[in-house]
Amino acid sequence: MSLEREVSKRANNVCEFCSSEEKLGVYEIPNSPTYKEKVETSLWLCSICRSQLEDADTRDVNHWRLLNDSIWSPVSGVKVLSWRMLHRLKAEGWPQDLLDMMYLDEEEKEWAAASGDAEDKSKQLVHRDSNGNILQSGDSVVLIKDLKVKGSSMIAKQGTAVRRISLDHENETYIEGKVDGQQIVIITDYVKKI
Repeated sequence: MSLEREVSKRANNVCEFCSSEEKLGVYEIPNSPTYKEKVETSLWLCSICRSQLEDADTRDVNHWRLLNDSIWSPVSGVKVLSWRMLHRLKAEGWPQDLLDMMYLDEEEKEWAAASGDAEDKSKQLVHRDSNGNILQSGDSVVLIKDLKVKGSSMIAKQGTAVRRISLDHENETYIEGKVDGQQIVIITDYVKKI
């Protein structure tokens, strides 16, 4: 039997979160243990639940009040994703009450925590370009003004593309990248993400 057929059969052909019957498909749970069967690490979800799990910008907090029911699902994957989503929405207040009521066995809790959603991100450094866009290691940026490179006579010209930047893990205003073959430190206020 195909994965799609097995997962849809387990879910009675409705979304395993919101019970929608439209635009359903297999969703593979990120950070799943490799020793588990694919059918155990996959859910049958509608396009709305899938998109809101993957993209925080499209997330409708009120849609996820359905977690009040899904935390009691007998399917481990549903409980794991419910736990993760509750942690992502924790700032709203009400998710903490559901987390306090929720039960996960040790294996499920370890699986749920593998995504890092429960970690305190308030102390995590966030690097932003001049427009406020979040920068990540490996991104490409463009210089928005001429920059004199300390310790050399080189001037990095406005409009120069810097590819595959790396982030300074101690200061959110510094990134590193190669300009004209030389590795330099650049202040994030003078770059724009491509």
